Amino acid sequence: METEAPKIYEMEDYDPKAAGSVDQTEIHISETEEADIMRAKVLDSVNHRKLNARQIQLSSIAGAIGAALFVAIGSGVTAGPVALLIGFIFWATVVYSVAQCQLEIVSLFPLDGSFIRLAGRMVDPALGTMVGYNHFFAQTSFVIFEATVINTLVSYWGYSESPAILISVSLLLYLAINVYRADLFGEAEFWLALGKVLLAIGLILYTFITMVGGNPLKDRFGFRYWKDPGPWAGDSPSTRLESFINAVNTAGFCMGGPEYISMIAGEASDPRKTVPRAFKTIMARLVVFFIGGALCVGILVPYNDPTLVTGDGTYAGGSPYVISMNRLKIPVLPSIVTAALLTCIVSGGNAYTFNASRSLHALALDGKAPAALRRLNKKGVPYLAVIVVMLLSCLAYLALGSTSAKVLNWILNFCTAATMLNWCVMAFTYVRFYSAMKAQNIDRKEFLPVYSKLQPFAGYWALFWACLFIWLQGYSVFLKGNWNVATFIFNYGIIALAGAIGLFFKIYQRTPFHRSKDVDLYSDLDFFDALDQHYQQKKDDLPPTTVKDKVMAKLF
Repeated sequence: METEAPKIYEMEDYDPKAAGSVDQTEIHISETEEADIMRAKVLDSVNHRKLNARQIQLSSIAGAIGAALFVAIGSGVTAGPVALLIGFIFWATVVYSVAQCQLEIVSLFPLDGSFIRLAGRMVDPALGTMVGYNHFFAQTSFVIFEATVINTLVSYWGYSESPAILISVSLLLYLAINVYRADLFGEAEFWLALGKVLLAIGLILYTFITMVGGNPLKDRFGFRYWKDPGPWAGDSPSTRLESFINAVNTAGFCMGGPEYISMIAGEASDPRKTVPRAFKTIMARLVVFFIGGALCVGILVPYNDPTLVTGDGTYAGGSPYVISMNRLKIPVLPSIVTAALLTCIVSGGNAYTFNASRSLHALALDGKAPAALRRLNKKGVPYLAVIVVMLLSCLAYLALGSTSAKVLNWILNFCTAATMLNWCVMAFTYVRFYSAMKAQNIDRKEFLPVYSKLQPFAGYWALFWACLFIWLQGYSVFLKGNWNVATFIFNYGIIALAGAIGLFFKIYQRTPFHRSKDVDLYSDLDFFDALDQHYQQKKDDLPPTTVKDKVMAKLF
């Protein structure tokens, strides 16, 4: 059974002529009827919001941590261990600033397709359309990346069958998890993300143990590679600047988080509580997993190790961790890590499928994509949007006609640029949101369910650096002897494509740029306040009684 996503018509929009009514008298509804309508909307939303706090916390980690953190990070090591660490620390401040922007605005309006629709509401509908399609293309590309990676990963064990087999298995698995019900996605992501967390923590412990001599060679190498070959690739200021930009590019591809929480918000139970908690834990994730990971790989492998770029002919072999294990003559463990990376791929592809389908669904809700994509199954899943994502993900089969390494590099460049463009829009949306509150004399502390002490400075910080690095990320193609048409297109093509889409809708639909004093800051607030009251009443009526429930309530 399928249903059309409900569309709520406010009474002030009612037009008797359009309805074919002869009676032109004003229509009134009683307070009781208004309460009944609101109650029905709340209950319908509750039925749609299937992701609990536990699933949201781990799903946001799953969306942020992919195989790139354990493997693609190796390309950043070639910048030098100090350059990589500084690059990751610097970019973490940008990601955290974006999270602070989303913390305020998404907690206030936890809509389906959150930051996509809010860009249209706070700035210009054409901007919302642009970032919506940009996010859709980026997330679909990430699905393709994960489906392609799995072949190069298992080739570590000598697998030589047709890549089409594992690509097909991957895509069918993503489809099965995402097409039926959201809580199935949430539960799968919870356990897969838990595996990612354990892997990340395990590799941090591995780094510490081996660097102090806990390895078959009894080699206490410590920070040896920070001295020889050195902390920074390159001798001149210009080459060191290039190394830093390369490190930031790697961080831009590996790091994520704010956009995933924003997209999940539309299907989160008790969003005014669960969404802020997820945003507030981003700093801990950035420090432990990303900055910690950058520190670890810089300790384990010298930046001039030849296998960092090409591996041993396999994707897994290019992982700094696997390279380190092979250098230290550690048996079995490289295969265990490779197997663990498979769970990262399944989890990452699963999360990207969810985000891509919700992006397309959000565009359809705003009339910027075919209306059929609004359709939900009886479990509240936009199944047609999921199917479209899977069909486009079949582009992964292009790996059959080219080397996987080349395809992966193209996708990596494309996704890095698209992600930075997302953050530009998210930061700019917040700056306009902040300006609107100020222009309308709204007290942030009273108006917002949660606010950041770093605003508006965090918004400007994220906006400046994201806008700068979206142009710098592909700089190497302009260096002497490096020009390549395909590389240029994958580095900058998404900017042109997304910009063209936004411009088309701007001209075709004549969308308005919202002035600060005209931005709508009140629509939907009554609904979300009522939704918040519903969940609070439910907690009061059914408090946690078992030890397990109490522990989960404290943790999540």
